[in-house]
Amino acid sequence: MDLAFIPSPSVGVVHLGPIPLRGYAFCIIIGVFVGVWLGNKRWIQRGGRSGTVADIAVWAVPFGLVGGRLYHVITTYEPYFGENGHPLDAFKVWEGGLGIWGAVALGAVGAWIGCRRRGIPMPAYADALAPGLALGQAIGRWGNWFNQELYGKPTDVPWALKISSDPAIGRIGGTYHPTFLYECLWCIGVAALVIWADKRFRLGHGRAFALYVAAYCAGRAWIEYMRVDEAHHILGLRLNVWTALIVGLLAVAYLVISAKKAPGREEVVEPGAQLAEGADADAAGSGKDSESAEGDSTDGGKVSVDKPSAKPKADAETKADAAADDDAKQAADEAETSAKDRPADAAGDDKADEKAADKPDDKPEEASAAADAAKPAGSGSTKKS
Repeated sequence: MDLAFIPSPSVGVVHLGPIPLRGYAFCIIIGVFVGVWLGNKRWIQRGGRSGTVADIAVWAVPFGLVGGRLYHVITTYEPYFGENGHPLDAFKVWEGGLGIWGAVALGAVGAWIGCRRRGIPMPAYADALAPGLALGQAIGRWGNWFNQELYGKPTDVPWALKISSDPAIGRIGGTYHPTFLYECLWCIGVAALVIWADKRFRLGHGRAFALYVAAYCAGRAWIEYMRVDEAHHILGLRLNVWTALIVGLLAVAYLVISAKKAPGREEVVEPGAQLAEGADADAAGSGKDSESAEGDSTDGGKVSVDKPSAKPKADAETKADAAADDDAKQAADEAETSAKDRPADAAGDDKADEKAADKPDDKPEEASAAADAAKPAGSGSTKKS
């Protein structure tokens, strides 16, 4: 008897009237939102605009869903196109069956289209999105828990997953390894690894994304090996194990080659983003200046009447200085005019003096006789009679 285990939900869908609410779909949707949210934050930190990641995700997510479903249907075609298969069931995505390999591959095509339309380098976008993809996968894996699928080998460990029996699909009840939980925890670790390495080594030109792929493949290889659901085998290994090994090696090779050919990180990830931020900063600064000016003239929303503004005083001083300059200029002009007129006046005075000096006395004899008559008798005259 098992003393501890992880229970599985009795149902994977809840009906809200005629609308079915499926746990698998909710996990996928929440995973997408978390991935885009984290990707947007990292894109802004790298110098891009807010919202660009979501705009490109509009292309990447639909392509990724189609790619994931195609990979699952192609590699597990028997339930759909095999003997007694149902081809229309290939469109029932809500029943589970999305291959991460196809989702990433075709999702990259959609992202490339979105990046090309925005003039953004695809490797830089992939680097920003890498940890978000890992967290999105961690959340999305809980959809397998709702559907009771993709579990591992039988076990009695305390964290074993309880699976209910379903003869209609050949499911045998019991406790199994919760491979969905293993992959969820592994993906969280991958996201943390990529974030740390990106800050520590400033990964760029697609190397953060390559690290995510390599680390995920390393975990997926051993987790896939534990699963007991039907799958194609090649040389004794499940197909997805081979896929993880090959893709992981390619990612490591890209890391090494890219580090040699293009070291460092992109300086500009979104052309025009810096200019737009500068314009926004200028607009914000202008608004602050206006608020500051208003704050100088008001105090708590009340007009200040005790302290006159310094600007009128400065204007008065400026006008006074200008008036003084005008007076000084006028005085200088008058002095200059006076200096020019003075030589002429002096010349006139000199001529008048010369004329007065040159003018002879009209009656010198009469003047002499008058002087003599004025003298008293015996006043010093020596003339004898």
